[in-house]
Amino acid sequence: MTKLRKRLLEELQRRNYSAATVRGYILAVKQFAEYFDKSPDQLGAEHLRRFQLYLLQEKKLAPGTVEARMSALRFFFKKTLKRRDIRFDDLPFPKKPGRLPTVLSPEEVTRLIEASTNLMHRTMLMVLYGTLMRRTEVSLLKVSDIDSQRMVVHIRQGKGSRDRDVPLSPKLLEALREYWRWKKPKVYLFPSTAGQRGVDAPISDKMVWWAVRKAARRAGLSKRIGPHSFRHSFATELLETGTDLRAIQLLLGHARLEDTTVYLHLSRRHLTTAVNPLDQLTIQSHNPTSTSETEPS
Repeated sequence: MTKLRKRLLEELQRRNYSAATVRGYILAVKQFAEYFDKSPDQLGAEHLRRFQLYLLQEKKLAPGTVEARMSALRFFFKKTLKRRDIRFDDLPFPKKPGRLPTVLSPEEVTRLIEASTNLMHRTMLMVLYGTLMRRTEVSLLKVSDIDSQRMVVHIRQGKGSRDRDVPLSPKLLEALREYWRWKKPKVYLFPSTAGQRGVDAPISDKMVWWAVRKAARRAGLSKRIGPHSFRHSFATELLETGTDLRAIQLLLGHARLEDTTVYLHLSRRHLTTAVNPLDQLTIQSHNPTSTSETEPS
């Protein structure tokens, strides 16, 4: 490990950044240096501008991905190198399209789970849907986090380094027991393999994403589906059944209630409670013979 990378790692660890964020920041700085074939501490504002354009125009990365890379570089220059000569105000983040998240019907969720290629992937998908966990949280889940006595799942140091508990459904507990009898995991519920990270280490969160995408292809679903689709779908179903928005916020692990209100835009129950003004008008039936007006040519 180079001295520069060690300094970056230490700055991230001092602030207790998650393992996933640390990996992402180190990768972003590495790619930045490789693009210009120079040590990153020898680069500056013009290089940052050119790299941002490269990510958007040549790599065709999504605006959110580019924003994450630039956030990593901002941290590197401001916190690690203490550079004051670079104005990040001159590097605006790309505008994100205002898309609503993908929501799956219960029937589509069933098709996805049934399309899994093995019991480990099937159990991952059931955990994603049954607990509203993020993919990184699923990958780091330990056997000891399954509390069958209290019927909860403990989520340790989730996004924002926050712990939370979510209910453990009887159906998910049954699936987890079947999986445990087959896999016999010791520490992590979804362990890696000897040829990858080792059986005592967790799988990569990319493995969770890959399992979802593979199941979506096998199920023949054309929607844009990823691990987060399960969170969106479950949260929307909770709203449909009348669950309080504050309770959904706690289950999702959102720091702000505003982040949870997006599901109001997806709930059919909330959409149909609004009375359409057009329905309040009394409009007589149209009689074509009662008018002498001709249609425009």
